[in-house]
Amino acid sequence: MAFSTRIAFLGIGLMGEPMVRRLLGAGFPVTAWNRTASKAAALVDAGAIAVPLLVDAVRDADIVLSMLEAGPVVGAVIAAALPALRPGTLWIDMSSTRQSEAHDFHAALAEAGCRFVDAPVSGGVGGAGAGTLAIMAGGTPEDIDEARPVFEAMGKVTRVGPAGAGQVAKLCNQLIVGGTLNIVAEALLLAHAAGADPASVRDAIRGGFAESRILDVHGQRMLERNFMPGGQVTTQLKDLHNILAAAAAAGVALPVTSLVTERYESIREVYPQADHSAALLALERLNPGQRVGGAPDQLPAE
Repeated sequence: MAFSTRIAFLGIGLMGEPMVRRLLGAGFPVTAWNRTASKAAALVDAGAIAVPLLVDAVRDADIVLSMLEAGPVVGAVIAAALPALRPGTLWIDMSSTRQSEAHDFHAALAEAGCRFVDAPVSGGVGGAGAGTLAIMAGGTPEDIDEARPVFEAMGKVTRVGPAGAGQVAKLCNQLIVGGTLNIVAEALLLAHAAGADPASVRDAIRGGFAESRILDVHGQRMLERNFMPGGQVTTQLKDLHNILAAAAAAGVALPVTSLVTERYESIREVYPQADHSAALLALERLNPGQRVGGAPDQLPAE
């Protein structure tokens, strides 16, 4: 099936590249832009149109999708693109930002006669490639329904409230992810230190109340000591700081999240690009002489 909705996709990184491939596979025409132009050019063979200039990417778009590093980058790209946007253009930001930043993006686009949805995702690189991302969308029901075929090419979308609410949902997701990664690491290290086999302990508790996707996927990563990146330590830390900022704005204390943030801060400079399952490495640094498994560490080149 071919669609007439013209999409500009901004940000061809670890997540953006497979997301564009899903859109192209679903029949959407996609113009790709990235600050490093070669990353967008790599999608030409898959059917994308790669352009070096941001304004050329968005000029004729019906929907602009952005998947960028952080809120300040999204804000700068929106500001640079605004003069080229047609009135009524729907901008969907799928990056992870602060709720306050999403509100600012919404206001800037509305003033220019455009529309905005914040739609961060969960599922990592694997989910992006498989088209199974969990998409948390904040915006009007009408705008989200208009974009539903686009979302469904990449995963499952759920409207969670008005603009800005998508980022709140993503922060809740990342709070649970970050906390659970650290708890799984603690369980495996305790099993090892107390004389049990960590792999067997993991097998024994799977299927009980402790079962989770993180115990399944990242527990296995920890046992294999495979810290090649899906979600990265730096990304997890960015999200954790955004969570604490949202909590402060809402007037609530999140003591466990504060501790989890400290654990990731302890390896920020050592393993910045490692997968966030490197929570195990942070824990082992706190417990000298204790190490889960005998395999060598698989880590990205820094």
